[in-house]
Parts: sequence; C-alpha cells; structure tokens
Amino acid sequence: MDNIFFDTDRLKYLGKNVILGKTVRIRKPEEVSIGDGSIIDDFTYISCAMDLGNNSHIASNVSISGGALGKKLIMGSYSTISNGSSIHCASSDYRKCSLELPTIPSNEQTGGIALDIYIGDYVTIGAHSCVLPGVVIPEGVAFGAYTLIKPKKLLPYHLYVGVECRDLGLREDIDIIVKHKEGKNGRV
Repeated sequence: MDNIFFDTDRLKYLGKNVILGKTVRIRKPEEVSIGDGSIIDDFTYISCAMDLGNNSHIASNVSISGGALGKKLIMGSYSTISNGSSIHCASSDYRKCSLELPTIPSNEQTGGIALDIYIGDYVTIGAHSCVLPGVVIPEGVAFGAYTLIKPKKLLPYHLYVGVECRDLGLREDIDIIVKHKEGKNGRV
C-alpha cells in the first residue's frame, strides 16, 4: 500500500487484504480502523474518526467529514458508499448563527451540529448521496443516487430515494443476504 497522503502505520487498525487508493487522504489516521478485505478508492477524503467493517467499500470521490468535533462514522461489514457521496458527522445548524469552522480556534467555536453516524451491515448508499449528522441506517437498507439521508426512522431492507428520502418499500431478493449471513455464521 503505497500511499502519499498518510503513513498506514499510523492507522488505529488496518485489517488484512485491504486496498487503499494512492490518493486516499485521512486527516487523523490514528482514529481510523479499516476491517479485513475493505477497499477505499482514490480521491476519498476522511477527516473524522471512523470504524469501517470487513469487506466494505468506499468508492472514489467520497468525503467523510466532522473530525474537529470528535464525532465518528461507524460502518458495518459488506456495505458500500458510492462515488461522489458525502457523509457529515458535523454540520452548521443554518437556523442559528454559528462559528464552528475549522479555521476558527477551538476555544472560539460555537454552534453547529455534531453527531455520530451508524451505517449497518449490507447497506448500499447510491452515488452522490448525502448523509447528515445523527443518521442511523439499519441492516440491508439501500439508497438510490442523489438521496438526502436525514435522521429519521429507516426500516431494514427498504429502498429509499430522493431529497425526501422516500421509502419505496421492501427490497427484493433479501434471501441473498440471509443466505450470505448464514454461510458466514456456519464458517465460524
């Protein structure tokens, strides 16, 4: 793993058979764990703490932010974030005036929203989607491209789409995931 933006030895944990693109940038590698068999593609930027499960994939041009406020992305196994998506563990409130920019000294910062994000196992986030602070995504959920994912109750194995994050109902062929999980449990 030849990486010009950070020393992989500084990662909190680096699993086996991990593939990291040469242009992946991780601002605080000591707060990032990457599980076995996972892939992070080129031009991805991570500026917060992150625990990435096994066999998960973060596609190219993904931005994962919120590190200044100490929040974390927890992403399960067998999940994917597609190209151009953005994950925000911290954000401005916009209703209120605030000064939480990274250019402002921490003792002068005020306002904003900072919450952990949890992405379960077998989740698919479509291209150019946006995940806001505090989102909890249960197992098997899928989001179409350009979905705005805000904190709300999401149902396992459902498909959501659009700026409204509209529920299109239960996904088809869930038995594929069930059989995969049973196979994994049978090998342990």
